[in-house]
Amino acid sequence: MDDLNKQHEFYETARARAKQKKRLYYHFVVFLVGAVFLILLNKLLKVGENVVENWFVWAIILWLFFFVLHFINVFVTQRFMGKDWERAQTEKLVMEQELKIAKLKKQMDDEYALKAEKTQALYNFEKDKKEGDLSNATE
Repeated sequence: MDDLNKQHEFYETARARAKQKKRLYYHFVVFLVGAVFLILLNKLLKVGENVVENWFVWAIILWLFFFVLHFINVFVTQRFMGKDWERAQTEKLVMEQELKIAKLKKQMDDEYALKAEKTQALYNFEKDKKEGDLSNATE
């Protein structure tokens, strides 16, 4: 059953990666078409020339910046901080928590043992004192 879950998880991961790459390629095509459209809008239709000449360059550079961020997210960040990285970090944090819990439990057990020793010593002291008082009273 565990193998079936792993296979399904691998399939879902592969499907998600394919979807990410597909969106990136779609973004690239839209970027190219959009850049050509912006150039044509500025050069042929003279839109915005009275405000800033060649404004399309800045628009394309900004769009390119967002495309590069998208590219980094798909091919760099996902590779280093994907499901495997997330799983390893989760296991690491769980292990740290388990160690802290074990340490606290040991500390509580030690304190309990110390209290039990003190209680036993006090009980023995009281018992010895009563026995001593009884033996002194009988003499």
